[in-house]
Order: sequence, then structure tokens, then C-alpha cells
Amino acid sequence: MNVIQIAFKEMLLSFRNRRTLFFMLAFPLVLMLVLGTALANAFSTTAAMDTVRVLVQDQSSGAAQQGFAGFRAEMEKSGFAFTDFKPGMDGAAEVEKNNYDDYAVVTNSGIKLYGSDRNAVASNMTQGMLSAYADRYNAAAAIGAADPAKAATAFQPAPSGGYVKELSLDLDRMPGSMDYYAVALTVMIALWGAMSAANLVNSEIRQGTAARLVAAPVRKGEIFAGKVLGNLAVNMLCVLVVITFSKVVYHAYWGDNLPLVLLVLLSVVVLSTSLGLALSYLLKSSASGGLISLAVQLASFFGGAYFPLGVVEKNSLLGIAASLSPIRWANMALNNMIYLGDSTQVIQTIGLNAGLAALLLAASAYMMSKREGL
Repeated sequence: MNVIQIAFKEMLLSFRNRRTLFFMLAFPLVLMLVLGTALANAFSTTAAMDTVRVLVQDQSSGAAQQGFAGFRAEMEKSGFAFTDFKPGMDGAAEVEKNNYDDYAVVTNSGIKLYGSDRNAVASNMTQGMLSAYADRYNAAAAIGAADPAKAATAFQPAPSGGYVKELSLDLDRMPGSMDYYAVALTVMIALWGAMSAANLVNSEIRQGTAARLVAAPVRKGEIFAGKVLGNLAVNMLCVLVVITFSKVVYHAYWGDNLPLVLLVLLSVVVLSTSLGLALSYLLKSSASGGLISLAVQLASFFGGAYFPLGVVEKNSLLGIAASLSPIRWANMALNNMIYLGDSTQVIQTIGLNAGLAALLLAASAYMMSKREGL
């Protein structure tokens, strides 16, 4: 009962503190909105393409003309604009003047393409599409030589509805800017609990209530457990609020396995509380809060809370610093689970956080038991 009462007291004091509401709730939500909106283009995986303008001089006849007409109709649905060649026009000159991206001459014996260096991407796209059509036309000619009745089947659209079927190794869903910062900043807030945990005992000493607690008919173990439990509850509630707000208001994507996401974040909250408490006992100075704040900010910076680090060399200085950040561990584990469906790293991260938290809590409890007071 004493443990519950102490934990409840810690929760009330934390929620009455305006700094808690600002740094644990308002600040991450505002930062999430600013970074997610300002860096939206940096996370875009698609690029808008202008219409590819192609000047066509069709000199073909018969089956070749019919086949190219069908191909042209399909390509016009995919961002290609074909313009018929008019007498008196100079196709190459039109491309040089940048009136068209490409100039194609279609005959029964083949296709000649004149591209432009001004828009190499558009020319390459046109060349690829015409090559695909030429391959299909050659297939139709071979089929027609063997069985003329089946020659037309070569020009029928593919099952996917187009002439070319594209397969991509990219995921159907990739994290946008708001998706990324919702995860990264929530993990950062979970680690920020170390700063409030560092004041669990020091605040009692500063306020002069530490002697009263020691003199009260309450064991040190109950005081320790109550303070830790209260800090965990406050920090986890802040994390839940940030997650809910990001999902409902910012429409951030958290995947289909939210319970496992919460378990990862809970492990970070437990680690942050144990880390802050252990460092407050080790440092034993008024500057302990500032040093813990600096350590947490460095972990946030190298962990990718403010900008994505991507792939870094393990042996480099940045790679070593990133590998030591709990935020980096949790970010990579959560993104792998949310977007790749791989929970292996999630289990490893939870185990690592839980193991480190157990060691730090045990060390804190031992140092507290050796003190005369708290």
C-alpha cells in the first residue's frame, strides 16, 4: 500500500509541474508538426514527371500501323503526348528547338528515334517503351509466320493492363516525414524520462523532505519502488498521449502491431528511469541534472530523433556514437517491424533494454541502501 501511495504522489507532483506538460507533451507534438511539415519533400519516394512530348511520323501500313496505333493509345494513358508529323516539318529541328522531347519515325522495317539531351530521362523512357513495343511486334511477326490467326494475340494487353509490367523491390508503404518523426520523437520522449528520474531523490533532498521520509514508518525499498513506479507511470502516460495524438491528428502510421510497439516503448521508458536514477546516485552533485540532460540530448541527436541517419559505417565516429544510442536501437527496431514486418530486432531491443535497466536499478537500489538517508 505504501508503494502505491508513494507512486500516486509522484504522479500528482509530475502532472502539477508545468515543465512536465511542456517538455513531455507540448514540445514533442509541436516539434513533430514542424519537422514533419518542413521536411515532407525530403521523405518523398516519388518524383513528378512532366508529360513526355513525342513527335511521330508514322510511315507504316497494315498490321504494323494497327499495332503501333494500339501501343500509342496505351502510352497516352501513361503521360506520353504523341503529335502527328505534318508535311513541311523538320522533326530533328523541332527536337533541337525543344518543341518536343523526341522524334520517332515508324516504318514497317523498324523505328528511328531522335532524342534530346535537354531531357535525357524523357528520351530514355521513350526509348524503353518503343523497344518494348518493337520486341512485341517482332514476336507477333514470328507468331504470324507460324500461325497467322494467332498473330493478333501478341498485341493484346498484358494481364496487368499495360505493355510493360514493372516489378519493384521497394515497399508499397514507406515512412513519410510525419510517420518517421512520430516514431523518432516518441522514442526520444520515452528516453527523456531519465531527466525526471534524476530528480526523484534529489528533489526530496532539496525540499528537505528526505529526512521525513526516512523517519517515517516506511522502508527504503518501498520508497524506492514507489518513486520508480510513479515515474514509469507518468512517462508511459505521456508516451501514450503522444502516440494517440500523432495517430488521430497527424495521421501517423504505427503499423498493425501496436501492442508490440508499446512494449518496445515501455522498455525504453524503464531504461530511461533506471538510467537517470543510477546516474543521479553516481554523480552526487548539483550538476548531475545538466550532465544527464546533455547525455540524453546527445543520444537523441545521434539516434536520429531530429534527422534520419540512414546507413552509417560501424567503424566511423558517427557509427560508434549512433550504436551507443538507445533511441537508435528503438528507431531501427520499430521501423523494421512497422514497414518490413520483421520483429527480430524488436525482441533483441526489448531484451537489451530490460537487461540494462535491471542492472541499473539493482545498482541504484544498492547505492541507496548504503546511504544513511535517501
